[in-house]
Amino acid sequence: MKSIFKIAAVAATAVTLATGAKAANIVEIAAGDERFSTLVAAVQAAGLAETLSGPGPFTVYAPVNDAFAALPEGTVETLLKPENKDQLTNVLLYHVDDRKLSAANIPAGSNYFKPVLASERLCITKDSSGVSIADGTGETANVVIADIKASNGVIHVVDKVLLPGTRPACH
Repeated sequence: MKSIFKIAAVAATAVTLATGAKAANIVEIAAGDERFSTLVAAVQAAGLAETLSGPGPFTVYAPVNDAFAALPEGTVETLLKPENKDQLTNVLLYHVDDRKLSAANIPAGSNYFKPVLASERLCITKDSSGVSIADGTGETANVVIADIKASNGVIHVVDKVLLPGTRPACH
């Protein structure tokens, strides 16, 4: 699956270079990849598609559909209800940094990062095994694909939905 995505990304880049077309933004990339259909639906329900299509820069820690499916039953459906838009927006903004942070820009060791959801923190750890992100529940997501470049930032694919809570302890 990863190789198919990489081939598609290379093909899209080649077409962009050949035609001089504008590079895809974060929302366009996510919308064009079936693995992010739940994330895209959530971004649209929260009214964040226009913002995340804007100039940025943004770093998005993008959970795949399986990460949403791993949440307790009914969680996604509840968050997508119009009356829960504020809660959904907070969860999504917890996955966004207002800087462009490629994997190379993440320092080694464990460090706190401030997502757009300013009341919260993420603990991002980079070591020889890769990059992981501890959320406010103390759970950890792994970056499974790093550095998907967009015209307005970068996407790091994660295997868990990050949830706000008490500040994570960096170790």
